[in-house]
Amino acid sequence: MAAIKLDILAIGIHPDDVELGCGGTLAKHQALGYKTGILDLTQGEMGTRGTIETRNQEASEAAIILKTSIRENLCLEDVWAIADKETQLAIIVKIRKYQPEIVLINAPTDRHPDHKKGADMAADACFISGLQKVLTEENGKAQNAWRPKAVYHYIQGNFIDPDFVVDISDFFEIKMQAVQAYKTQFYDPTSTENNTFISDPQFLEAVKSRDIMLGKIINVGYAEGFLKTRYIGVDDITKLL
Repeated sequence: MAAIKLDILAIGIHPDDVELGCGGTLAKHQALGYKTGILDLTQGEMGTRGTIETRNQEASEAAIILKTSIRENLCLEDVWAIADKETQLAIIVKIRKYQPEIVLINAPTDRHPDHKKGADMAADACFISGLQKVLTEENGKAQNAWRPKAVYHYIQGNFIDPDFVVDISDFFEIKMQAVQAYKTQFYDPTSTENNTFISDPQFLEAVKSRDIMLGKIINVGYAEGFLKTRYIGVDDITKLL
């Protein structure tokens, strides 16, 4: 059976990266009729809290909340994954499989070094995926080259001035429901696991405050910010807010 063709593919090096950075944008565009998907590069197994099993279950629950068409995990080694040929080809196979028009990737710089690493691997894979002489196959069948029309970075822990923002006012609560599907990772007063940077109760408040602040830029309730990787062209200047 042929793979689903996606309009938007969000890639994160850890499960929960996508939900935090662009969950509202995915939910909004799914509601608008676009096909969305998530590709996690690792299982986040080096995180202080939770296990591979719990994080996989949480990721599945979050995908249901966001109503994505697909969610896959490449199971690269958390923390130690490197951008070698094997890794790049694994990402390229998924890009060619789902042929997304737009790819959303990790922040280009952040508190967690894996985020920049994930951004670099995904951005490079999006470009290399368009090279005809780079050969890949899936399920024994040769794949066609495919390069997304656009690649954008979502914002994560460190605040970065965005190149553009997306109004997610009607989808902010859905985003937070998806984030809080990761019960082992975020604030839970009943948890006996060690506290972390993201399990602090103020962390989710910071996420909310950031989305409020980004919303103020365009005079809406909540927004998510993105950085471009190349110049953006428009056909109709009147469509810009």
